[in-house]
Order: sequence, then structure tokens, then C-alpha cells
Amino acid sequence: MRITPTAIPDVVILEPRVFADDRGSFFESFNAREAAGHGITAAFVQDNHSTSERGVVRGLHYQIRQPQGKLVRVVAGEIFDVAVDLRKNSATFGRWVGVAMTADNRLQMWIPAGFAHGFSVISDRAEVVYKATDYYAPEHERTIIWNDPVLGIDWRVAGAPRLSPKDQQGTRFDAAEVFD
Repeated sequence: MRITPTAIPDVVILEPRVFADDRGSFFESFNAREAAGHGITAAFVQDNHSTSERGVVRGLHYQIRQPQGKLVRVVAGEIFDVAVDLRKNSATFGRWVGVAMTADNRLQMWIPAGFAHGFSVISDRAEVVYKATDYYAPEHERTIIWNDPVLGIDWRVAGAPRLSPKDQQGTRFDAAEVFD
């Protein structure tokens, strides 16, 4: 597995070794020993699977208590995946990174606890799966508005995005609860 750092060093891109021939392909989507060799020692407790249509933006979500680290990958379609650093004492606080992820490129993004996460759907339909390091706790979930002017995220969506009511009413970054 190849690990590539992003502009925020704690967020990394994982690219598995793919073994392919005329019958198809095989790859390990996760190997704890290999991940630990690259500093990812998280214990995952929950797997999530999301299906969305073109133009959907989900996020920016995080849990202020029971924060979740996430290992995100796409199993169908294409997304633009985004992580925003909400760790107040971090040198990259308030910065974001994004990566185009597809079922074909098999990239994964490791987003540690302390980050908000979101994605936009670039293809007609996309299925996203991700491992989480803590359980979903809706009472602790927070949302930063997708189009926050301080963050200035280019979601790569043509026209107005499709949003849930929760995502339409997200908090501005400068008023959001963050991590100490």
C-alpha cells in the first residue's frame, strides 16, 4: 500500500496494490498491520455505507464528543472528498484538503478525529463506504455550512448542490465548536 501525505500531514491518501488480470482484480482495502506501519493505529468500530446522486453535497460533519476518525473510500462512482482541520491548536487549523476518489482509482482518505468531513458526488451516482473509530452519536454531531466563505471549498459541483435540511442549516466556521 502506498501512503501519500496531503497538505495537512495528518490526513493521508492510501492507495492499495491492485492485482489484476483478464479475470478481474483483487486488493486489500484495509490491513491493520500495514496501516500501523504508516502511523494509522486506529481501532475501527463501525462501517458506514452511503449512496448519493450527482450534485449531492454531504457535510461538513463531525462529532464534538466521541469524535470519529474515518477511512473513506468509493465503491461505485466518483466523489470529491474533503477534510477540514478543526483542531484549534493545530498549525493547519481551518485549512481543508480534498481529493477526487473513484471506484476505479481505489484511493482512500484517512481523516483522523478532530476534522470535519464532507463530500460531493461528481458521477451520476456514488457509493461511499467508510470505517469509523467511534460510534455515531447524533447528540454530539455538528455541521459546518458547506459553502462557508472562510473555508472557500470548491466542491466541483455544477449548479446548486442537493443538500439535506441539516446541511442547509449548518453553522458558519467562525461560530463552530472546535477541538482544543
